[in-house]
Order: sequence, then C-alpha cells, then structure tokens
Amino acid sequence: MAQLHAILPSSAHLLFPSCRTALSSDHCHCPKTFGSLQELGLKASEFRGLPIVQRSANFSLSRRSHGIQAVLAGDKETMESYGVDGKPLRKKLNKVVLAYSGGLDTSVIVPWLRENYGCEVVCFTADVGQGALELEGLEKKAKASGACQLVVKDLKEEFVKDFIFPCLRAGAIYERKYLLGTSMARPVIAKAMVDAAKEVGADAVAHGCTGKGNDQVRFELTFFALNPELSVVAPWREWEIRGREDAIEYAKKHNVPVPVTKKSIYSRDRNLWHLSHEGDILEDPANEPNEDMYMMSVDPKDAPDEPEYVKIGIVAGIPVSVNGKELSPASLLAELNEIGGKHGIGRIDMVENRLVGMKSRGVYETPGGTILFSAVRELESLTLDRETIQTKDFLALKYAELVYAGRWFDPLRESMDAFMKEVTKSTSGTVRLKLYKGSVSVAGMESPNSLYRQDISSFESGDIYNQADAAGFIRLYGLPTRVRAMLD
Repeated sequence: MAQLHAILPSSAHLLFPSCRTALSSDHCHCPKTFGSLQELGLKASEFRGLPIVQRSANFSLSRRSHGIQAVLAGDKETMESYGVDGKPLRKKLNKVVLAYSGGLDTSVIVPWLRENYGCEVVCFTADVGQGALELEGLEKKAKASGACQLVVKDLKEEFVKDFIFPCLRAGAIYERKYLLGTSMARPVIAKAMVDAAKEVGADAVAHGCTGKGNDQVRFELTFFALNPELSVVAPWREWEIRGREDAIEYAKKHNVPVPVTKKSIYSRDRNLWHLSHEGDILEDPANEPNEDMYMMSVDPKDAPDEPEYVKIGIVAGIPVSVNGKELSPASLLAELNEIGGKHGIGRIDMVENRLVGMKSRGVYETPGGTILFSAVRELESLTLDRETIQTKDFLALKYAELVYAGRWFDPLRESMDAFMKEVTKSTSGTVRLKLYKGSVSVAGMESPNSLYRQDISSFESGDIYNQADAAGFIRLYGLPTRVRAMLD
C-alpha cells in the first residue's frame, strides 16, 4: 500500500485530498470503514501527501487501475499479520534460528518470537565444550517452549582448531590478561547459526544477548559478514521484560516450563577454553572472590605439594602433543585443562573495558590455555629474532582487540593472521613446563630452528664473535649520546 501512488495511473490523484474531481463513470466504490491507519497496514509517513484513510472513508477506484487489485491483495497479509495473542506483529518473519541454551531467557524468547514475529522458531545449540550437563534434555525443553525444531552442532574441534589456535599463535591477549575465551566462541557459534539458517530455510536469526554486553556485537557482526540478507532479532533490546521475575511471569503466562535448575548468583560462560564469572560480589572491585565460586581449578594453596612437569610439542606455532602423545586440538586442550586445573593454574581477576564503553569486572579460569600460551611464548624466544618478536607483540595487541570486538571475519584480522602464520613457520619444537601451586615456569626447551648458539653466547672465546669488535659498535651506537653531552 505504501507504493499505491506508483501503481495508479498518473491521472488518478486519490492519495491527495486536494484533488476532489470524481473519476470517470466506470468506477467502483470502497465503502469499508477503517478505525486506524494500522488496520489498513499504512503509515502516514509513507505517503507523499496526506493519507486518504479517515474514520469514515468512501473513496472511488477506477476499474481500469487493475494494478490496485494486486496491491490490496498483497496488503491482505499485512492487515491480517497478528501474533498468537492477537497483537499486531512487529514484522512478519517466516522462520528464525535462535541461539538457544535452554535457560530461562532463551526459553521465553521462543514464544516471544512467535508472538511478535509470527514465525516458526528453530532452536540452535552449539557444543563448544560447555559440558554434557548443559546439553541435557534440550530438545524436550525447546519443543515445550514452542520451537518446531532443535539443531545441535558439535563445534569443539572447529572451535579449537580454527579459532583458539590462531589466537594462540598470534599471542592475542586483551588488556594484558584476558585470553579471549568468550570472544573466540561467539563467532564460531554465529557462523554455525548462519549455516543452520541456510539448511532450514530461515530468513532470520536471533540471540539472547543483552544490550549492555559485548556478545551482541560479536554475534551480529558475524551475521552481517556471512549473510547480510538475514534479519537479526535481539529481544533484550525490544521487549518489556527487565529481569528474572518478569521472565518467569511471561513463561507462566505462555505455558513455558520454567527451568528448575538453581539460579547461580554469578553470570557464567563456559566453553572448552575457559570459564568466566561476573556479577554479585564481583561487581565491586574491592571484594575478593569467594573460593567456592571456582569450578575448573583448585585453590593454589590446596594444589599438590610436588610440582608436575608437562612437555608440549609445537609445530609452526600450533600445539600438537602433550608428553609425546599426539592429540586432536579439542582433546589436547581438554587434557591440559585437567592437568592445569589440578595445580590451580590460570586464574585471572581483572577489570576490563567493554566494547560498549563501560568497565566490567570478570574472573576467568583458563588452565589449559595458560599452559599453552606459556609454551608458545617460551619457544618463540628460541625461534624468532628481536625485530620479529617486537613486531609480532605489537600486532598481537590489535589482533586481540579485533577478536574482542567481534571482528573475527574482518579482512584486517584475516590479513594479520596471514602474517602470524608466516612468521611462526619456524616455531617448532618442544617446551617442558613446571606446574606448581598456580604457577607455570619453563624447565627446558629445544627446537631444530633455534637461533640460540651456545658457541656464540658462551663466555669462552669463539671464532664467530670477536669481543674486540664491540668497541667500535659501542662508539657508533653511543654517538647520539656523546653529541648531546658535548652540547651541554
């Protein structure tokens, strides 16, 4: 109807009250009375002039204007676009793929989408190593909430191989501490959602991220990058639900089973790389975290009194084995999580700058990841020269920032990744680490590409390095210092 003026002949001026002349005798009348613009599916702003709709309207349409019949027929769907409770739809969608966890928030999103968008809802769950308990009974929960289907994808190997290991190779750490656990997981989930949308014929995707966090950006930038044609629905930015009690009330009203699991006082995100904790007493940086909060690692003081040594095999900057045993990416990380957690490795407490502008405090457990970062960094000290290490460290800061901001599929990150892959081609070898009561220290390393030469570094005399050459080097290197002193 918004394009009515484009279909009528130019001599017809029905849309403008200033044109009061009647049409030819060969016309028909439309006596229907409309109560509002919304009933007709129109907005006044969509007309070039004033709308023709009034409380009581009786206007004429030329039979010769056959195009108008198609428009009215097409608008029939708009006029009849109501949700399951009779409310007008925000927008008509056919099928939406929803990022689904089975918790209270995503459970109520299912009927909310059907009510407000008149669509089928396909729930999508990604297994990124959050644990079997969180995946239990999801299909029953999803269908009880009104979903037509649940799709579960095991993404653990892809997550570690294609997302975690590139960040590890790059040395990407956000604001000195954060090893990007949630930041890396969101794009792999969103990518799989785009694939699922194509498989089930969906025209939209949805997520349960709040309007205050980083995850909404990470999901949506991935959607934009991989399929810009998909509509994106973010209920937390639209609905009137403002908290847990509102959500429970909405669930009861729509006969959605409220999850009976005990609500944690913390907001947590778990995957194969890490476990994050936010909220409750952590919102005040002056408070020390409670020990009973931790789930992946023991208190370092309760760790074994004897150190444990672990040997990590690395090829071109990527870990491939633990203690001589080659493992798949996900299996390797899972094993190091077990070993590191036993020794209290990988606890981080930090205040970070969210992408949306506010500061937030988070506590992270990353036992296996901390071990791997130590191993790769130590091996690079053997295989990379000074200028390469400095340049790599400089770019790693930007790399981490891009990942944190959800720009995984940005050409800049992909180009930087190509650089990281190139400069770490020689970073192969083994690193032996000592784990003891929360600490990780190097206990030995070797590489066939080591730039370390004992015959050069030794204090004994050698043929390659003549100590007498140092005098001329120092005079040249110190020339700016001498010139400055002469001015004084």
